[in-house]
Amino acid sequence: MIPQWFIEEKRDGHIHSEKDIRDWIRAVTDGTLPDYQISAWLMAAFLNGLTSEETAILTDAMMHSGECLSFDLPRPTADKHSTGGVGDKISIPLAPLCASLGMAVPMISGRGLGLTGGTLDKLESIPGMNVHLSTKVFQQIVATVGCCMIGQTNTLAPADRRLYALRDVTATVPSIPLITASIMSKKLAEGAQTLLFDVKFGSGAFMKTEAEARELAKRLLDTGKYLGRTCRALITDMNQPLGKTVGNALEVSESLDILHGSGPWDVRFLVLEEASAMAVASGLFHSKQEARTAAEKALDSGNALTYFERMVQAQGGTLSQGLPEAPIRLPIPARTSGFVAHVDAQLIGRIALKLGAGRLAVTDSILPAVGLEELKQQGDRIEAGEPLGWLCAQDRARAETLLAEAQQAFTLTHTPPPNRVLIHAMLE
Repeated sequence: MIPQWFIEEKRDGHIHSEKDIRDWIRAVTDGTLPDYQISAWLMAAFLNGLTSEETAILTDAMMHSGECLSFDLPRPTADKHSTGGVGDKISIPLAPLCASLGMAVPMISGRGLGLTGGTLDKLESIPGMNVHLSTKVFQQIVATVGCCMIGQTNTLAPADRRLYALRDVTATVPSIPLITASIMSKKLAEGAQTLLFDVKFGSGAFMKTEAEARELAKRLLDTGKYLGRTCRALITDMNQPLGKTVGNALEVSESLDILHGSGPWDVRFLVLEEASAMAVASGLFHSKQEARTAAEKALDSGNALTYFERMVQAQGGTLSQGLPEAPIRLPIPARTSGFVAHVDAQLIGRIALKLGAGRLAVTDSILPAVGLEELKQQGDRIEAGEPLGWLCAQDRARAETLLAEAQQAFTLTHTPPPNRVLIHAMLE
């Protein structure tokens, strides 16, 4: 393969051969390709796209650019990937719930950047929790506990790390084929045979429209099927925050509420729906209703919580010390009375970011205890002066400057709004 010919081929809208794609990814991985040539190809692929077959081959080549894990276990392996959003803590209760239903869940998660919180950042608010484990230890915990949640290791899909770093600085991130290859190469390398994708759309999500979310979901499913995995996809709403908390330790606390059988209805609903879909796709149950009944019982009995506690302990964490708490807690007073018609997910995410709950660059530090909690949700009735939620901050001055902005995130009406639709479609 001659690099400039490969770039030229995609620049002119032609289709790559399988051999050329695999040779290209080998050169990306071993460092023989300079950044400027990789960047040129990324822009050509961004502008002219990749076919479903090209995307699948690219994904497979990226997956095999490093270590590929496998599990020889008596239980089926399954995992879930979310495209992320404001207040999206679903993975934290979902992994132990799926383990309690008989699945092995090898979950490799990411960090937050911008408005979308990262599962790893949330888990690290648990004292002692280690999300940087070797693949050997990762496999051992999955085998003995049933689930484990870590970050991407240096040996898993190394081609993706180089490609993503260049996509980030060349304005080629929002390419559905490149997003698909990035997501799938890591998920396939971790060894799960069944994959569920939660593709979110709305103001607090990466995909802003349902049409965009459906396009990405279809490409993810096509790639998974091409490479021999059982895949499902949910199209879910992210125009409003998930749950009543936004912020790392706060979202872990809410996840624990779910694992105790309580918590906000929307988080519990999605956790149960996703666990049921994964259980049926893994062959553990014949029907969704049968799986959902078992999942509800596992949450309400505390069985799923036991799996979470074992996972935390296996990864060096302890829940007995409690979670970090912010020293400042200010109410967000409602200006008028009425029903909450809408909560702006994007604005809530920006406020959490300004409080220090997220990072604008990967190297930024975050404050694990800050964020928002007890947020009112669509349909809630509130009187003027009552809190719409609470700002949890490191210092009072910063929180006070954000109160007016936080009030603007809530739209109130005199009449109750229609019920919120969380799941817009299930695709196979």
